[in-house]
Amino acid sequence: MNKTELIEKIAAGAEISKAQAKKALEAATAAVQEALVAGDKVALIGFGTFSVSERPAREGINPRNKEKIQIAAKKVAKFKAGAELNDALN
Repeated sequence: MNKTELIEKIAAGAEISKAQAKKALEAATAAVQEALVAGDKVALIGFGTFSVSERPAREGINPRNKEKIQIAAKKVAKFKAGAELNDALN
């Protein structure tokens, strides 16, 4: 499912226009992004939790020439599915 299809599903499920559904989706994703940038977790009970994880700096290998390289530390977004979502999948 892509963004357009998701907007259509939201519009149909909430009985609103596609334009309103698009605004709602964009507002929700922006809110999640702002919270993660601020270092907060976003917990949607029954669906899952979005959080930020830090990966430490490490040494890697360049596959082209097999030289060792340093990979910088960075922050990454994580999603952990909630119990209800896991149950629905299984």
